[in-house]
Amino acid sequence: MSGYERSGQILTPDGWVVGRISFDSHVLAIVEDDVPPDAPRIVPGFVDLHVPGGGGADVMQGTAAVRATARLHAKHGTTSFLPATITAPEAELIAALAGIGRVQADRKPGEARVLGAHMEGPYINAARLGAQPPFARDPDPVFLKTIADEGVVKLVTLAPEIEGGIDMVRQMAGAGIAVQMGHSDADYETALVAIEAGARGFTHLFNAMSPLHHRAPGLAGAALAHGEYAALIPDGVHVAPGAMKVALRTIPRLFAVTDATAAAGMPDGAYPLGNHTVTKQGDNVFLEDGTLAGSALTMDRALTNLLGLGLSLSEASRRLSTYPADFIGRVDRGRLQPGAWADLVMLDPANQLVEVVVEGEPVEV
Repeated sequence: MSGYERSGQILTPDGWVVGRISFDSHVLAIVEDDVPPDAPRIVPGFVDLHVPGGGGADVMQGTAAVRATARLHAKHGTTSFLPATITAPEAELIAALAGIGRVQADRKPGEARVLGAHMEGPYINAARLGAQPPFARDPDPVFLKTIADEGVVKLVTLAPEIEGGIDMVRQMAGAGIAVQMGHSDADYETALVAIEAGARGFTHLFNAMSPLHHRAPGLAGAALAHGEYAALIPDGVHVAPGAMKVALRTIPRLFAVTDATAAAGMPDGAYPLGNHTVTKQGDNVFLEDGTLAGSALTMDRALTNLLGLGLSLSEASRRLSTYPADFIGRVDRGRLQPGAWADLVMLDPANQLVEVVVEGEPVEV
């Protein structure tokens, strides 16, 4: 690949550099230089660890749907992501993970890079399904070993209080798979046992989990008291702004996810979510009974919402890029420095997206 260059205010791990960034598939150099007054701000491409779909496609539908999802989110600044499976029978999970694996191994032009899969369920609490289909069950260590050995799954969401839940935490963490707790009714004490066993994060904080009460802190309380990392959906619907500020103040590496369904990037209407049909109404996505069912959020909109809470662009960028990459051990993503993948987002003075580069390739937005 021939080299490219962009000029602007460049956000590096050491702060802002006014100058030029040169790259092929990876960042080659960042040097100080004079730039035009209207030069863009250049930040790391967004890393989204929870993406069930987008552009009308649900990743449970297979390879073509994963590719459609990758194209939609790339246009909104996501340069790498984890497609998220949802609770389903094992045969459906195996097929979905195979589709994700095929796209992971062969990125096409215009697509965000698939880094692996986020397996959300089926090892969750049936009392905290949220919008998950009703296929929750206890862990099967043999199936989990098969999944771990195949190497596609990089992150799992589980409920530690179910039968075998703590053993599953140990098994997954021991296999190098990141573990988040979610769709869980765990009490505070069980959550601490899971943290000790290797669980390191929390799925869509505050949603589908035992809430914080001053005499029963629950899973949300464990996240606020002990979490280094947690995922949060900053769409202004799943979590009120005040609660987002609480989490931002207490969880050092809180990071944003979209939990975007097939409805992301689409007009109002009905869309698939595994075995469910969900309805997009404005910016929200619901089951027939009114339950929130993922989101229609994209990461460029998440950036706008975080800035609206008062975060600086550099802090918002860390929570959209660096922290999620770090959580799954991808220190070659989510930062602009020589040797890292050339995943870039260019923003205008109003912090609106104007260009996206995935692994050195400009993507049409």
